[in-house]
Amino acid sequence: MSALPAMHRTPDAAHDFLTGGGACARLIGERDWSATPLGPIATWPQSLRTATAILLRSPVPIVMLWGEAGVMLYNDAYSAFAGGRHPELLGSEVRLGWPEVADFNDNVMKVGLAGGTLHYHDQELTLYRHGRPEQVWMDLDYSPVLDESGTPGGVICILAETTERVASERRTAFLLALADALRPLDTPDAITRLAAERLGERLDASRVFYAEIVDGRMTVACDHARGVASIVGDHSLEAFGPDLLGAYRIGTPVVVRDVGSDHRLGAEARTGLTERQVGAFIDVILFEGTGRVGLLAVQSATPRVWTAAEESLVQEVGERVKTAVERARAEEGLRRLNETLEEQIALRSAERDRLWTLSQDMLARADYAGMMSAVSPAWSRLLGWTEAELLARGYASFMHPDDQAHTLAAIGRMAETRRPTRFENRIATRDGGWKDIEWTVAPEADGVNFVAVGRDLSDSKAREADLEVAREALRQSQKMEAMGSLTGGVAHDFNNLLTPIVGSLDMLVRKGIGSDREQRLIGGALQSAERAKTLVQRLLAFARRQPLQPTAVDVARVVDSMTGLIGSTLGPMIEVRVDIADLPPAKADLNQLEMALLNLAVNARDAMPDGGALTISARRESVRERDVRGLARGHYVRLSVRDTGVGMDAETQRRAIEPFFSTKGVGKGTGLGLSMVHGLAAQLGGGLTIESAPGQGTTMSLWLPISAIAVNREDASAEFLPAAQGLGTALLIDDEELVRLSTADMLADMSYVVVEAASAEEALQLLDAGLTPDIVVTDHLMSGMSGAQLARALRHSHPGLPVLIVSGYAEEDGIDAAIPRLTKPFRNAELAASLSALTASALGG
Repeated sequence: MSALPAMHRTPDAAHDFLTGGGACARLIGERDWSATPLGPIATWPQSLRTATAILLRSPVPIVMLWGEAGVMLYNDAYSAFAGGRHPELLGSEVRLGWPEVADFNDNVMKVGLAGGTLHYHDQELTLYRHGRPEQVWMDLDYSPVLDESGTPGGVICILAETTERVASERRTAFLLALADALRPLDTPDAITRLAAERLGERLDASRVFYAEIVDGRMTVACDHARGVASIVGDHSLEAFGPDLLGAYRIGTPVVVRDVGSDHRLGAEARTGLTERQVGAFIDVILFEGTGRVGLLAVQSATPRVWTAAEESLVQEVGERVKTAVERARAEEGLRRLNETLEEQIALRSAERDRLWTLSQDMLARADYAGMMSAVSPAWSRLLGWTEAELLARGYASFMHPDDQAHTLAAIGRMAETRRPTRFENRIATRDGGWKDIEWTVAPEADGVNFVAVGRDLSDSKAREADLEVAREALRQSQKMEAMGSLTGGVAHDFNNLLTPIVGSLDMLVRKGIGSDREQRLIGGALQSAERAKTLVQRLLAFARRQPLQPTAVDVARVVDSMTGLIGSTLGPMIEVRVDIADLPPAKADLNQLEMALLNLAVNARDAMPDGGALTISARRESVRERDVRGLARGHYVRLSVRDTGVGMDAETQRRAIEPFFSTKGVGKGTGLGLSMVHGLAAQLGGGLTIESAPGQGTTMSLWLPISAIAVNREDASAEFLPAAQGLGTALLIDDEELVRLSTADMLADMSYVVVEAASAEEALQLLDAGLTPDIVVTDHLMSGMSGAQLARALRHSHPGLPVLIVSGYAEEDGIDAAIPRLTKPFRNAELAASLSALTASALGG
């Protein structure tokens, strides 16, 4: 050990578990818990400390309710969810902290402390987070937390607020339902009456109505009033002043949150509105014309802060009302036109013929018996049928079989009611396709015939389909991003936990401690830890946070070196074939690429239980246009693994790269293999594609970007130098005590004199005091100065001093590419190899 005295402070053991836990951890550490059911923090049981340490470091909102009283401990993400209730909520009993949902939490505590779990999807609750009631939707998962005796000591909840999505879905559903309800209505009064009723109920408004304003006077034909008097009738608006009337004339929505204080309203206007029980309102202009304005008004009896969503909803409803009113007026015009058609046909034949010929809509005259007697030229332009073909067959024969029943039923009702109607169906084209058509049909006075106007909906249907595809892609992207963030954070902490485990077990194996049986047990534990390390690497690969060192890689050489291993892994029942073309170098991490290739080969083996052939091929390919597989434009090396196995159906292909999805059965796979390969490719800027069909085998293709630099043959073939032995003093910095202890033991085994520090600041103090280490080994993510910042500082203050950074995962932000790195967890040999390479580089070797 160093002759210099230790200069770092002794950490408060009672608060160690709070380190790195963010603002909530600081609040917990500063609080006096003596008066709470938890007691002083120094007396907290280990189970409570461990659970608190885990939740504080999670990036997702987590709250734990400890003990019978349900004392609340939570992380920074949950404090954002709590809003104005934080920080008073921290340390309170859940029943007192959230009194408005006390019964709900009582049931949670009852079930959780009994050892049960609860899951709620889109659970609706009313919370007072900012001093007013809010309707909130959440996904909630409750699980018990066991204490030292193995019984539930508390309940932990992982939550995700879904309010925005649920509100959006309900808003969309409301607008769709409103559009459906407005569609069959055929008069402006019926349309505005229904819209006012629906909107009033939706917004809990006191009064909603449609009005027309002409020359400063407002006429209200009907209104929907709740708790206030009706204002149906004629009203003067002169008292409202020129500013408000001017806004109506130019079509600007008028939003007033408090009638009593709005500067745009004069005293007379405020008095008139108050007498009509109006405290706030939104007016949306629907129609503007010379001297005439139509508007949709939503009013509240008391002052109200209208939200942006509410204002937007009123405007969207207004647009639908406008469309429906215009359609009703158009249909009314069609009815009137039909009533006078026979009287005016002789006088207006030329105009009719011109409309008939040039109309983009399909016009027709047909009878209730099922035959058309006249069709406009638009039929042939849109559908391809000749006029003779259209008139020779019954019109039902052109309809899609699934649409015939409801179409003929609508025509039958029109014949009975003698009123126009609207519907949609699919009409056959001459080339074998189908066109979506919206029909408006109206009866003729003779009781035998009717006229029909058909509008092609193909473009709008295609836009709706594209929009739905985009929405689904967005939902999948958000889901995968959320899962990636969670798995990356968990994997980072898990690597820190694994580092002392792997290091300690490795030391026991190397020193041969224990009997043969004990050595076998230690070896088995080390194998399990290595499997856990591999699992973490796969999690990081899926999350695109694995520590990659991309270089120029000769793919052909990788395949050649891996062929023997793949052959022995797959067994004698599977023939391995290689088909490699002349290739440019690819951008990849050599070790991760070898792991990915082996994963694809093992997946192929599992798809061929009765044997078969596996072909590994590689080609240079380019993507020049927008690619449906999600690949960016560019040049790639496509490394493919093709099997002759059972293949995949469409659903399996869609879910194949999801983490933890597996078709191999319980205990036969983690479900992370393909997600790891996909994450690796995406992190490198490439992709993974799947081509398969049931019974036709599967081709997995790894698309790697072509490297801009050539392959370094010397680096590719070089081996590590022997581990450095007894080279002097090593300065070791890590804020995790167990990780530091394990690493210090490894360095001591290499005959280094080890000086430890719990932070970068402490290490700099040791150097300033005269410590002259031969090498520095430092963690990256630490409180205060990071490992990368320390390395940059040493580059100026101690040039030539070798620095090795150890890291839990790919925290590339802030780390210079030239600084050597070692990924946690690691064994003695890996640390020795990294130090050998580092010291050799420092000596110019």
